[in-house]
Amino acid sequence: MRDGLIQINPAKNRAKRSLNRNAFRGQSAEHASPRAHAIPDMKTLNRLTRACGKVHQSYSDFVMLAALLAARSSEVSGLQVGDVDFDKNLVVIRRQVFPGKGGLVTKPTKSRKERRVPILEPLRPVLERLTDGKEPEDSLLVGPKGGYLTTATVRDATNWDGIVAKLGLPDLTRHGLRHTGATWMADAGIPLHVLQYILKHASMETTRGYLHPDDRHLASAAEQANAFLSAAGQRKHTRRSSPATRGL
Repeated sequence: MRDGLIQINPAKNRAKRSLNRNAFRGQSAEHASPRAHAIPDMKTLNRLTRACGKVHQSYSDFVMLAALLAARSSEVSGLQVGDVDFDKNLVVIRRQVFPGKGGLVTKPTKSRKERRVPILEPLRPVLERLTDGKEPEDSLLVGPKGGYLTTATVRDATNWDGIVAKLGLPDLTRHGLRHTGATWMADAGIPLHVLQYILKHASMETTRGYLHPDDRHLASAAEQANAFLSAAGQRKHTRRSSPATRGL
């Protein structure tokens, strides 16, 4: 809501959680899709990381981790060195850290289940650098002063709105980085049920929102129907369905 993507806060009143279903009602279906809030390609992601890295390397790393792990900001904050498993080529997301009343709060992931995300090659050098020489219980990523990074600190420290506007992505939020990773995995052809497992969506329909709206199957259906309706197609159909043909 703060970033202007929705008009109402679906978590404002715990008795009205059904508002979450209507949060994007005022937007077109295309704009409401999570795909609409993703970075288009790796080149643009690299430009964003370089811009954030000019402020501090940790902000660049934050962007890479959130995008290529399809992770929420709070999940990036909660990562520890021991969560990175190079042998299995996985990062296990077990917890989230976010600001709460009285200070930072550490809780399980949103689904209360750990997420196992494959390590994509562009992220490997970042993970190798962040884990080098550290203990398993150390935080994977810390800010310039050694503390946790949150979505608000990244936004304010990097002048996020100005950076993404220059990239031609004025609507990109930090949560849009999660949408980016999920969208790219879907476009890469990862099966829907595997993508659901990676993202830990409770509903398959939520995961389906990341699929490309591909209408090629409709064009193929039209070609088949037109062939059937053509003069040659109708004659062929008549011969196949005539009594003499059926008798044979």
